[in-house]
Amino acid sequence: MKYGLALLPVAFTLTACEVHFEGEAPEELASICQPVMFEETPLTHCMAEPSRHAIATDLSPEGEDDHYGSLRAFARQPREVEQPVVFAMNGGMFDPEGEPIGYYVEDGRRLTVLNQNEGPGNFHLLPNGVFFGEETGQWRVLATDTFAEQVQDRPNFATQSGPMLVIDGELHPAFDPDGESRKIRNAVGVDASGRAHFVISEAPISFGKLARYYRDVLNVDNALFLDGSVSQIWDVPNERLDTGPDIGPLIVVKNRAEAAQ
Repeated sequence: MKYGLALLPVAFTLTACEVHFEGEAPEELASICQPVMFEETPLTHCMAEPSRHAIATDLSPEGEDDHYGSLRAFARQPREVEQPVVFAMNGGMFDPEGEPIGYYVEDGRRLTVLNQNEGPGNFHLLPNGVFFGEETGQWRVLATDTFAEQVQDRPNFATQSGPMLVIDGELHPAFDPDGESRKIRNAVGVDASGRAHFVISEAPISFGKLARYYRDVLNVDNALFLDGSVSQIWDVPNERLDTGPDIGPLIVVKNRAEAAQ
């Protein structure tokens, strides 16, 4: 697993010449993110809705072997006008070469297999889990063993990380309510209405507090920790583009073309 220093995200604005659209630039985008405060810890909460948004995973530019490694590199790629990116976040743990260490599916192609091994580190603080679904809906988070038992068809996208924060409405059994391990962290959960909730902390936060925010405020029964210390987002409408240590796979939220009509 790859970790950086526990630093606050650093945001900067891309100039117009650094973002290239295929065709005319889209009209002004609406942000899916808002600042919130939970027990004196500042967070950013970003919500994707199946009726308005599409979700995908992305690791490398099309036709290239080298991974993005940063949100800035991803932001420099040509943008679609019909389905513009509104949000992106680092989406799971990875090895020193930037490869996902768990199950990873992109555009229906499985790049790495489900990892059910025991081992050290946060990823192996079992149960870990999988965020997956179809591009335009049926997004879910499941504990890895449950995913292996219940999911027969390969999803359009998937990323495995760990540990789970909330499992069937219960906090991960290894967490204290507000433990001493506190870092910048990001996570994802899906509520009963099928909306995906992405959260990044703007100050160091414990696993327990982040898990309780998902369970008690967002009413999410299954939530998954994505990573810590390297956590970064690109909130396109608000011109926030975080920099920091290298990152691996990305979770990308776009506006659905039909929703914009």
